[in-house]
Amino acid sequence: MSHLDLTGCKKRKRGERVFRFKSFGEKGYPVEFLGPFRKNVKALLEFGHLESDLCPRMPSWSFQLEVHRHPPVHVLLFIIEESIDISVNRHCKQCQFVGWGQHLICNKKYHFVLPSKDTMVEACMNYKEGNDHVVADSGNFGKSKILVESRGHIMHGVFHSNGFGHLLCVNGLENGSDLAGHHIIDFWDRLCNGLRVRKVSLNDTSRKKGMELRLIHGIAYGEPWFGRWGYKFGRGTFCVTQQMYQRALEALSGMPLTLLIHNFLYPPNNQDLSLIFSKYQALSDHSLTTLGDLFHFMLELKSRLPKDTSNMESCNPGILVETTCRWSPKRVEMATRVIVEFLKRAQFRWVSRQEVRDAARNYIGDTGLLDFVLKSLGNQIVGNYLVRRSLNPVTKVLEYCLEDVSNHVFINNNSNHEGNNLVVNGSRMRAMYKITRFQLMKDVFYLYKCVLKENVKMNSGVLSAISVAVRIVLDSKYLVKEYSPEIPAKFEMSSSRSHCSIDSSGKFICATRDCGSGMVECKGAGAIPPTTLVEFTLAATNSGQDFYDVSLVGGFNLPVSMTPGEGSSSSFGRCNSTSCPAEFQRGCPKELAVKLVGDGECRCLQKCMFGVWSATILLHR
Repeated sequence: MSHLDLTGCKKRKRGERVFRFKSFGEKGYPVEFLGPFRKNVKALLEFGHLESDLCPRMPSWSFQLEVHRHPPVHVLLFIIEESIDISVNRHCKQCQFVGWGQHLICNKKYHFVLPSKDTMVEACMNYKEGNDHVVADSGNFGKSKILVESRGHIMHGVFHSNGFGHLLCVNGLENGSDLAGHHIIDFWDRLCNGLRVRKVSLNDTSRKKGMELRLIHGIAYGEPWFGRWGYKFGRGTFCVTQQMYQRALEALSGMPLTLLIHNFLYPPNNQDLSLIFSKYQALSDHSLTTLGDLFHFMLELKSRLPKDTSNMESCNPGILVETTCRWSPKRVEMATRVIVEFLKRAQFRWVSRQEVRDAARNYIGDTGLLDFVLKSLGNQIVGNYLVRRSLNPVTKVLEYCLEDVSNHVFINNNSNHEGNNLVVNGSRMRAMYKITRFQLMKDVFYLYKCVLKENVKMNSGVLSAISVAVRIVLDSKYLVKEYSPEIPAKFEMSSSRSHCSIDSSGKFICATRDCGSGMVECKGAGAIPPTTLVEFTLAATNSGQDFYDVSLVGGFNLPVSMTPGEGSSSSFGRCNSTSCPAEFQRGCPKELAVKLVGDGECRCLQKCMFGVWSATILLHR
C-alpha cells in the first residue's frame, strides 16, 4: 500500500482521515453539496489535508481514498487551486477547442488529480532538481505546478469557477493503473454531480489494444464509450457537424455483412471474414445481418466470457489443464468428479472454497492436486453442469456452485455474485467457452484493421464510403455532458394579474397583465402591459454575485416586494429587501393611465410604449 506524500516524498502521517473511493462524491459524502459549484468546492476542501509545502502560490489539498480494504489499495486525490494571476495562459485552450471561447475569464480554476506512482515520483524529482537552480519560493518549480503539468496521471480534470470543466486524461489498467477505466469515470461522474458543475468537455482519444474506442463503440452502440455516462457530440473538427456524425455512424452500423463478403478486394481476406461471420452467427440467438450487429454481439460476448486467456488445452471434457501439468489427466478428472459430486449434494447453493476443499480431502489426499483443480474449475463445464466461481462481495471469500445447463436457456441478471451470468444450453455453451477473450479480441482487431482501417483499398463505390464515414467519426472527438441546465444570466417574472373575470362569450380576461389566451393558462403567451416586473441577474460577475430588483420598464399594475430568505448574509454584504409598494394613481400622467372598469382605478404604462423614449417612469412615493 503506497502512501506517498509530495511534501517530502515520505509516508503520510497516521491518523489522517481515509475516504471510500466508491462512495466519494455521493450525496452527503463527505459533505452535503447544497450551493453552486464555487461554494460546493470550498465546502469539500474543508475536509482535505492542506499540503502547505507544495507551492505557496498554488494551494493544494489531498484526500486519501480507499479502493480496497483487503488487500489494502489506496489512491490520493489532489485538488489544486490555480489563480488566473499565475497562469501562463489566461485563455483556456480546452474552452476554445470545444466552442466555449466566448466565456468570461474566471479568476480561479481547480485541478482534480489522481496521480500515478510515476507522476508523483516525477514531481518530487523535478522539484529537487529545480531547487538546485531556482529560489524555492519563486513558484516556478513548485510541486503543485509540476503536478498540474505532468502527463500520465490516473485522472486529471479541471473546473473553472463558473462551473464549466474539462476531463483532460484517464489512464486505466492498460497504462499500469490499479483502477479500471470505467471505475475512474464513475468516480469523476460522482464528483461532477456532487459539486453541481454545469458542463464538462473531453477530448476522446481512448484506445483499446490499438483500436479507437469511439469508432468501435460508435458502430456497436451508436455512441462513444463515454456515452455510457451521458457524454455526447460536442464539436467536430474539419467542419464536421452533429448531423454528419450521426449519419456516418448509421452508415457504418447498417453496412450489410453480405456486401462486405462479396465486395472485399482480396480473396484471402474474403475467406477470413466469412469464417468470422459464420463463427459468431452460430453463437448468436439472433440474426447478425449488419456490421453493427456483429460488433455489438462480439463486445457483449466479451463481457460474459471468463477472464482466463492463458495458453491452455483441454485434456478432458470439463476442465482446462496446462500441457505441462504434472498430474495425469486421469487424476485431474477424478478430483474434478469428486468436487462436482459434492457441489451436487449442496443443492446448487454457493459453498466456500474451504468447505469444498475439506470435503474433497476425504477422497483425494493430494492437497496440491485439489488446489490446482479448484483454481482451474472456475466457470468451466463438466458434463451438464457449469461450475461457477465468484468472490463473495460481503465475506471476500471464494465460493463455488453448480448450474444445470442441460435444459435451460436464459440470462441470469439477478445473481448477487459477480462473474459470468451467461447460461445457455448444450453445444452452444461449449462452443462459446472454447472461444477465449484473447481469441475474440483478435477477431475484433482483424475486423477493425481490414474493414475500417484498410478499406481504402476497396474500389467499389459503395464500400469506398466506409473510409469517409470512418474519418468523420474519428474527427468527432470533442464530447460534452451537461450536468446542470445552464441558467440564463438574466430572466424576468411578471407580477400577478388583477381584476379578472369571464366575459359574455366565456373567455377569461383580466384588466392588467392579460395574456390574450382567453383561458386561465397563458400557454407561453406574454403579458400585455402595464405589468410590474421582477428581475433576477445570476452570476453576473466573476465573483459570482447575484442581483435582483423590481422594474417598472413595463409599467405598473400591482405593488411588489422582494425579501431574501435563508443565506441572505454573504461576504459581499447583507442582501436587503426591495419593493415598489406605492399607489400610482395620483402621479400617473393622463396619457399613460389605464382606467379599470367599475371602480375608477387606473394603472400606469411606460412612456416608450407611446413612441416617447424613456427608460422607466420614476414616480415618487
